[in-house]
Amino acid sequence: MAMLGKRRPPRRRSGVSGLSGRAATPAPAPVGDEGGVVIERLAHDGRGLTHGADGKACFVEGALPGERVRLAVHRQRKRFDEAHLRELITASPERIEPPCAHYGSCGGCDLQHLTPHAQRRHKQEVLAEQLGRQGVALEAPLQLLAGEGLGYRRRARLGVRLDAEGTLHLGFRGRRSHHLVDIAACPVLTPSLDRLLPALREHLPSLEAPRQVGHLELIDSDAGVALVVRQLRDNPRDAERWRAFAERQGVHLAWLLGREAPVLRWLGEAPSLHYALGELRVHFAPGDFIQVNGEVNRALVEHALAWLAPAPGEAVLDLFAGVGNFSLPLAAAGARVTGVEGSPAMVERLADNARANALSLAARQADLNDPGAVARLLDEVPATAALLDPPREGAEAVCRALAKQGAVERLLYVSCDPATLARDAAILAAGGLRPVRGAVADMFAQTAHLESVLLFRRGEG
Repeated sequence: MAMLGKRRPPRRRSGVSGLSGRAATPAPAPVGDEGGVVIERLAHDGRGLTHGADGKACFVEGALPGERVRLAVHRQRKRFDEAHLRELITASPERIEPPCAHYGSCGGCDLQHLTPHAQRRHKQEVLAEQLGRQGVALEAPLQLLAGEGLGYRRRARLGVRLDAEGTLHLGFRGRRSHHLVDIAACPVLTPSLDRLLPALREHLPSLEAPRQVGHLELIDSDAGVALVVRQLRDNPRDAERWRAFAERQGVHLAWLLGREAPVLRWLGEAPSLHYALGELRVHFAPGDFIQVNGEVNRALVEHALAWLAPAPGEAVLDLFAGVGNFSLPLAAAGARVTGVEGSPAMVERLADNARANALSLAARQADLNDPGAVARLLDEVPATAALLDPPREGAEAVCRALAKQGAVERLLYVSCDPATLARDAAILAAGGLRPVRGAVADMFAQTAHLESVLLFRRGEG
């Protein structure tokens, strides 16, 4: 049941079943009688959910709860089907006109047809349901951290492709495919990045070797806009063209050059990319992980400090610390912080950020997915408070060790996947760290993706 409703990457259809050698069953005729079918609720990924007469679940792209629709199944699976709308018979009062002209073809956003309020309510419901499945209950209602629903994304990667007819395509991957959808404008990008799209579309055909451009990464930092070109092979004449483009547009430009082990090369003076957290400057490089929504990230950091509330001089572990998004504010608040990362390069970046902000902070390297390494770390660095901000896979090894060790009294868990958060929350709760409060951070507005944060305390309530 773990995969129920989860999207899987599309596969090329061979027309033959790999199990039996028989011809694959073609897509069925449209589903639903003249009265259509009623959508029961939203699945976790934002698709509408209905059930057939036989009880089989069907996930419907673009459908909302309470709507009566006619649909067509485009993929059949053993336990559920996947479908799309053919006709909207009765619309939900929470349905709105998507603000993006590319909605429906571009795969970047999947909830633009739903009001922002309803999007956020859905995300709170998803987190509560995932926690409930693991028997995890909070002592207070879930809070919401939200910002602007549009113009927030400060980082994006655009695909570039030259087709057989010589037409150049620039955009994002399409829905349910690897096809590149041409993008003329993107309302979720920050205005500085969105304004760059027409100029890029005009510039790319002027290159001598546009096929050598793999993709473009756009970054909006407090030091200005940076454009990173994935350049597969060196071309000095195109390098000059890119330099001229960067000068006209007032952006910083770098090439990520080479096929096997690409090397970053700035075509001009290297900028000091950074974003601000109050008086702090968090420096980063292209390729480093940063939260794409600056406004919501600031709210998330403020809540982390207020909820964890470290005492002056208190020992705090920041695990999966990255560039220091939480480590630096915790150290600035007076905590004695040890930030831990798996990548030596990120450990160095964290230490550099601490020095640049004149903060005392210990940066260490450890494999936080290795139970032995985690146990050694907790023995060597005793702490009474901890913060976790792991990738989508979660922090199972860390949570098992923290639950067993018993020294950490307060723990803040920041998550980008509610299912792994719920799994790890159950481990922590079984080890005596009870969840007391939580919040959904609408980091990726217009999508079903959600960020969340839970605070745990050891002992009785």
